[in-house]
Amino acid sequence: RSSDLYTQPEEVWEVYQQLSSVPNGRFTVAAAFGNVHGVYAPGNVDLQPQILHNTQKYISEKLGDGDPKPTCFVFHGGSGSSREDIRYAIEAGTIKMNIDTDTQWAFWDGVREYEAKYHDYLQGQIGNPEGETKPNKKYYDPRMALRSGEEAMAKRLCEAAEDLNCIDVLNWSK
Repeated sequence: RSSDLYTQPEEVWEVYQQLSSVPNGRFTVAAAFGNVHGVYAPGNVDLQPQILHNTQKYISEKLGDGDPKPTCFVFHGGSGSSREDIRYAIEAGTIKMNIDTDTQWAFWDGVREYEAKYHDYLQGQIGNPEGETKPNKKYYDPRMALRSGEEAMAKRLCEAAEDLNCIDVLNWSK
């Protein structure tokens, strides 16, 4: 059954009860609301953030205290997700999203772009399009390619901050 792939509200309720018994405990729940982890071709991902909304409602009804979002969720496997799905998950109480695959790709893409841009300067220590005796040390210094990777990853992290609605916001409630 496809429902076996996804976390059910009753399962989160069991976890919630156990973790809530820890004195002064704060916790997040990584409920399974997608069928894959990582980046896949369009059409292969079945993300169902409605599960998070349903789970909040279920736990809220069990507690009966009027809190519409009694638990906090982690969005595992957020890489490649649409802004719409991300924001819908946030509405359901998601406070953390993992985007490791996206940041790995962004870093690699920055390194790859550096190599493509300076390819002709990276074929030897001496000799490049500026002259056969011109040195290439400043191009093959690994810190240069790594810096391009860092810059590309930083750009991706800024995009994630926008997706997550967390620019110029600091909210420590809950």
